[in-house]
Amino acid sequence: MRNVLSLQFLLLLIASLLPLSALAAGAAGGNERLDMTATGVGITALIVFAIAYVLVMAEEFTHLRKSKPVIIAAGIIWGMIGLVYAHHGMPEVAEHAVRHDLLEYAELMLFLLVAMTYINSMEERLVFDALRSWLIRKGFGLRALFWLTGFLAFFISPVADNLTTALLMCAVVLAVGGDNPRFVTLACINIVVGANAGGAFSPFGDITTLMVWQKKMVEFGTFFYLFVPSLVNFLVPAILMHFAVPSEKPSASDELVKMRFGARRIVLLFLLTIITAVGFHNFLGLPPVIGMLTGLGYLQLFGYYLKRHCHAQMRLKQQGVTNADPSSCEEETRTGQIGDVVPFDVFSKVARAEWDTLLFFYGVVLCVGGLGFLGYLSLASGIMYADWGATNANIAVGVLSAIVDNIPVMFAVLTMQPDMSTGQWLLVTMTAGVGGSMLSIGSAAGVALMGQSRGMYTFFGHLKWTPVIALGYAASIYVHMLVNSAMF
Repeated sequence: MRNVLSLQFLLLLIASLLPLSALAAGAAGGNERLDMTATGVGITALIVFAIAYVLVMAEEFTHLRKSKPVIIAAGIIWGMIGLVYAHHGMPEVAEHAVRHDLLEYAELMLFLLVAMTYINSMEERLVFDALRSWLIRKGFGLRALFWLTGFLAFFISPVADNLTTALLMCAVVLAVGGDNPRFVTLACINIVVGANAGGAFSPFGDITTLMVWQKKMVEFGTFFYLFVPSLVNFLVPAILMHFAVPSEKPSASDELVKMRFGARRIVLLFLLTIITAVGFHNFLGLPPVIGMLTGLGYLQLFGYYLKRHCHAQMRLKQQGVTNADPSSCEEETRTGQIGDVVPFDVFSKVARAEWDTLLFFYGVVLCVGGLGFLGYLSLASGIMYADWGATNANIAVGVLSAIVDNIPVMFAVLTMQPDMSTGQWLLVTMTAGVGGSMLSIGSAAGVALMGQSRGMYTFFGHLKWTPVIALGYAASIYVHMLVNSAMF
């Protein structure tokens, strides 16, 4: 109780810093928003968000999950906003604004939750392990593997998320060339660039592209106009790095992984779910999340079938039937009894979703929404898109996303809603997606691979090739403005 009273006292103290004259103009309009950019609350909100984001960027060193500071920051920012608006007799204005941001988050969160559930189901059915073992058994040379993992990262990430894709390809690299640190570094850089570039031309490839599509800034099919620029973004640094890859051929492995029963049908159901989401959005005018949740129902029904099949096969096995196949079941590892099998459970796949990422996304949406409500995003939009021009501003967004996560950057742009052509919206979608490749900390894929590669892929190892990646970044922008000039 004492802590609650202390927090309330702190909020009142901050509110007392408000120069009421600065709010008078906004309050005069009754239900209009108050301009608080030059007030104590506004400045405090900026400081709170900055501190939270420093903690997010230091996650690798502090081991504090990134969702925690931004969730607290969101609560503090909106608590201060609510206090000020209640003081001016306008609580419903702040309430409407935060509900709007919460609805946007809920749509994106449920969409991502379904996608993550499908990815987890495919992992449990050993889809990705089977692909990895196939690559290892083929006995490719290091240069061939460099190109193969890069292209696979580019073409898998538009459907699966770039983090899962990068981890899968890195596992292949480590299994084949893990005793060659130079190869691992170059291959990991190539995978990060390929995964980020591949995610930029698909509405499902990255959270930022998903946000742009759900906001109806760009139609579903229009994203694929970014295919050629994204391919250039991947190819330019890959070609230049190719000559530094060791020309060796390690021995092949005889590892064989078979997919579990129903794996291919789950992949098909995922594709059907994507088609359903696109159809709901394009032809019925409904939010894509309704189609995705319908697709979750597909998986639930198929999970019921897998359960029945599992029970039937286990009964046959107990009866001594030699051709019984319990591969529809999954290994039970939660109790430590590896080798025991249990029926397929779709809710266990939901539970294994990246909840830290989903909650981080909540904190970012609410924080950036709060800063926009305070008036800072209108101020930033005036400077960037009015003074600099849309092209320069969108290029700067990509550079900024190499340092700051692209999710808050893109959400800020969408909240600003600058008046731009379709070509410019495609440009900022691409730059926000591929700009993070310039630094290893600029994307989730890069951060994850630094941890997975056992110290062979590092920040400074990536930084050495940043000029080459920046050249690909510039080339992709030039190609986009050339081949899609009619959209500007």
